Parts: sequence; structure tokens; C-alpha cells
Amino acid sequence: MKKGDVIWALLFLVALALFLVPSSREVILSFSNAHHYISGFIKFAILATMGDVMGKRIVSGDYQLSSRVLVTSVVWGIIGCMVTLVFPVFMGGAGQAQEGSLLPFYGVPVAQAIFGSSIMNLTFAPAMNTFHRLADLWIESKYNNEKVSFKGLVNKIDWGTFVTFNWLKVGILFWIPVHSIVFLLPEDIRVAVAAFSSIALGIILSFAAKKGSEPAQITEEEELV
Repeated sequence: MKKGDVIWALLFLVALALFLVPSSREVILSFSNAHHYISGFIKFAILATMGDVMGKRIVSGDYQLSSRVLVTSVVWGIIGCMVTLVFPVFMGGAGQAQEGSLLPFYGVPVAQAIFGSSIMNLTFAPAMNTFHRLADLWIESKYNNEKVSFKGLVNKIDWGTFVTFNWLKVGILFWIPVHSIVFLLPEDIRVAVAAFSSIALGIILSFAAKKGSEPAQITEEEELV
């Protein structure tokens, strides 16, 4: 184990402890309830970036720390704001659809969570993942001093792999079950749990990429929603 691994593990334990210790958790939740988007930005900028850094360390064998990580964390933060908004939209929308007899099992929390998670990951998630992939390609192009155009970024995506692996396999097999569980948790901790979950998926995907068991185009956008 490298020194960097120890530091990463300590940072992860500190972040986890902040949510587990009642006194610090109350401060975090109080701030989150007062500043929803800022809180969502911070949670994902820190936790999802940690997962991204560890994922790249697993694949390459080294920590790749540079100013690029800071830029990437901003993208993660923006996605954190998106998640902060869409969680109540899809969970609440599923409940309203059930109440209006558009979906069955009204009043059953598990059903509402599964419906909300499924609809979110089959509709919103592909668009969010595409945004994340384009942002990642833009950052990569900028740091490689390449000429950047929107059309050029779109053409860089391997859409066959992107859709079948990212949208379908990861979205359906991982995120729909995970978010179904997340939606059963108290509303004020859902975003934080989703951010921690992105670390787990990032590590899983990185081991898969290293072993060559999945297509090579595995990037950080697969780690979220």
C-alpha cells in the first residue's frame, strides 16, 4: 500500500465520520437544509472526485494529481447540484403519478422508490451522463492543447459503448437498485449517500477496466446517476 492510499483512506474515513457522528451530522444537515445547491455541490465535488482519483490510481497504479483534478471537481459539483434538484422531482413525481392512478401501488414507499429511481435513470441519467462525458472530453482536450469544438467532442464519443455499457448496464443494473434504496432513506441524507455510492461504483469499474472485463471507455461519468 502506498502512502497516497493511506492518505486517501484517512480522508474517506474522516468524511464518513462526519456523517456518522451525531454532532457533526447535525451541522451538515442543518447547512444542507439551508443551502441545498451549495451543499450538493460540495458533497459531490469532494466525494465523487475522491472516487475519480482512486479509480485512476487503480487503473494506472499512480495518483494523478494536478490542476485538472480541481477542474474535474467543479464538474462533479455541478452534477451534485443537478442531483439535488432531480431527486425530489422524480421521487415526488412518482408519488403523484401513483396518486393519480398513472402508476400502481399508491402509498407503498418501496414501489414509489423503485418507480422514481427507474424513471430517473432511464430519462434524466442519460442526458446527465452525456453532459459529463462531453465535459470530461473538453477538459482532456484543453489540457492536451487540442482545438475544441462541440461537434468534435460529440464525435469523440464511442456511442455504441457509451449507450450499451453506460446508459444500459450501469444505469439499469447498478443505479436503479442503488437509487431505489437511496429514495427509501430520509430525504436530507439522500444526496450524500448517492455521492458515497459513486465512490463504490468508481472503484468497481476501475477494477473491471484494469482486468479488461469491460470496454476501455470507462470514465468518471459512469460513476453517477
